[in-house]
Amino acid sequence: MQTVKLSPRSVVAATSGNTLEWYDFTVYGFLAPIIGRVFFPSDDPFAATISAFAVLAIGYAARAIGSFVFGHIGDRLGRKPALILSVLLMGGGSLAIACLPTYEQIGISAAVLLVAIRIMQGISVAGEYTASGVLIIEQTPLERRGFIGSFVPFAMLMGCVLGSAVPAALSSILSDDQMAVWGWRVPFLLGAVVALFSVILRRNLSESTAMSEVSKSDSSPVIVALSQHWHLVMQMVILLIPTAVIYFMIFVYAASYLTAQMHITSAKALDITTLNLLVMALAAPLFGWLADRFGLRPVFLAAAIASVVFAVPLWGLMHQNALVLIYLGQLGLALINGVAWALSVTALTSMAPSGLRVSTVALGYNICMAIFGGTTALIATYLVNRTGDDFAPAYYMIAAALLSIPVIWRLPKLIVAAQTKLPER
Repeated sequence: MQTVKLSPRSVVAATSGNTLEWYDFTVYGFLAPIIGRVFFPSDDPFAATISAFAVLAIGYAARAIGSFVFGHIGDRLGRKPALILSVLLMGGGSLAIACLPTYEQIGISAAVLLVAIRIMQGISVAGEYTASGVLIIEQTPLERRGFIGSFVPFAMLMGCVLGSAVPAALSSILSDDQMAVWGWRVPFLLGAVVALFSVILRRNLSESTAMSEVSKSDSSPVIVALSQHWHLVMQMVILLIPTAVIYFMIFVYAASYLTAQMHITSAKALDITTLNLLVMALAAPLFGWLADRFGLRPVFLAAAIASVVFAVPLWGLMHQNALVLIYLGQLGLALINGVAWALSVTALTSMAPSGLRVSTVALGYNICMAIFGGTTALIATYLVNRTGDDFAPAYYMIAAALLSIPVIWRLPKLIVAAQTKLPER
């Protein structure tokens, strides 16, 4: 890959959309009980909340469509157009939700419009993480790709932190009635403002030099990736399985477990989760630097082995009565998971041939997140109920890590193959 000088401003411009996208998704999850009452009125508050979460799930499912849409745009038209479109879709969706009439005002049409907006935003998420990662890695010298690439997950994780902090701050300032009437709209309005600044920053982004190699490539790069490079996509999926499983286990399933089984207040559980997400985000550049210093495979392999060795004891800490032990248990797993997140963009982009880079990375990443990330909480709940063993989720995390080790071991060969072999057409 040829590279051009990537300024700090360009890194911020390329990664800022990830902060917005994950901020918006986190905000929606946090405000789901209120959104459920506003758009899906029911005598049963639980049913209303479930309806709101179902819309969230639809947004995740839409990522499959987004892989095709943004894979084609990114490989055919350019990385920069994909990035601008993705943030416009997410920001426009945030503004639309902030201004959306409620069920009380326009009836069932409010719920239908909400679903349509979330589908649009789900499509945009599929393109943002992959296109931004591909663009900055393609413009970064080999010896700095681990460090620079880590700013994509850093931005993503900071979006999650802000997405939990903003609604929490509003809830502490406003009354419940104020939050239900208009307060819930404020976080989405802020998201739209951030999107505007992101678009302005991205207007001056330089297109990747790799596009000179692929501008006349096949008109359906996603189809080519699936038909001729499916084995590469599957290896990307396997590589990311522990990344997805551990993240959703400790930040989604465990959060629910702490409140339901450990009887910790939702506020305390949110404090623990938000603080660990912040530490995980701040540590990402360090993990990227370590990959540049010692190599991508050794650092990735160390994280996988640490998952196998420490999953059970750290999960055990999360079942103690002392809050400090619960925090330390989640922190340990978060830091291990943070290594994989920090290196994911660099690894996936380096594995993919330039002519299909956005398509293969988008497919690998989004297939993994949809199948393994989206089902983690469900599988963990099933395993615990089926076996009666509270440590079953830890065994699942171990299995996921073991599955990824063969692909991690082959990383150098996969990277060399991507750099020396042109995609078949």
